Amino acid sequence: MSDERFGFGENWRHFLDVLDDERIAEAERSLADWLGESSLRGKSFLDAGCGSGLFSLAALRLGARRVHSFDYDGDSVGCALELRRRFGCEDGAWTVERGDILDDTYIDSLGTYDVVYSWGVLHHTGDMWRALRTVERAVSPRGQLFIAIYNDQRMVSRYWRLVKRVYNLLPVAVRVPYALAVMVPRELASAAVQTLRGRPQDYLHSWTRYKATRGMSRWHDLLDWVGGYPFEVAKPEDIFALYHDRGYQLERLRTCGGGLGCNEFVFRRGG
Repeated sequence: MSDERFGFGENWRHFLDVLDDERIAEAERSLADWLGESSLRGKSFLDAGCGSGLFSLAALRLGARRVHSFDYDGDSVGCALELRRRFGCEDGAWTVERGDILDDTYIDSLGTYDVVYSWGVLHHTGDMWRALRTVERAVSPRGQLFIAIYNDQRMVSRYWRLVKRVYNLLPVAVRVPYALAVMVPRELASAAVQTLRGRPQDYLHSWTRYKATRGMSRWHDLLDWVGGYPFEVAKPEDIFALYHDRGYQLERLRTCGGGLGCNEFVFRRGG
């Protein structure tokens, strides 16, 4: 893996400062809606690349009998452990550790789970296609795999890969100013478009109501976007083909319309 890595865990540590009950409830709602289940009662849940640990907590609150979280980033592991401590979750119900999705031996040691969740993670491993093949080994027969992968925009994606690599090569003190220099023109353009349409409030709501999007924080997601390196992308049809060939059925898909962002997939493994 590349040494030029974004500090995802450090970013998520700051996110915990703004995490509240409303954000947690939104995460629960989002997870339940996507999986098509009002409850995860009796199910096991693997959070592969747990980040802040928010969705592990959401799964536990939805009734999962067993949740296992792992992340390559030690600070992310620390965030999940802090959430487990903060909300008084039992260690036996929610286990957290450092692990690598590219370590076949480690993944095989975990066994299989009813739900495997890896949202916006596998494209940051440095070997996305191997990670995509490895993660499905943890899905139980008739289990679900919920992933989100950056959309392939060809030359635009190459531009963003360069932006992200530069961010991680910069001294720490100038990374936030660099992120602002990259994103402020885009934000101003977005605000101008909404104003010309006579709906300036739509741009304002993109910040003030962002927690309604999976319970996340727009500022922390923007830093994640500018700095998120390694960075790989895929076309939706290529992800579909990969898992279809492995006996999975697509249950739900949401693309970003060919634009910037992640395509989201829920697959179910054959019996």
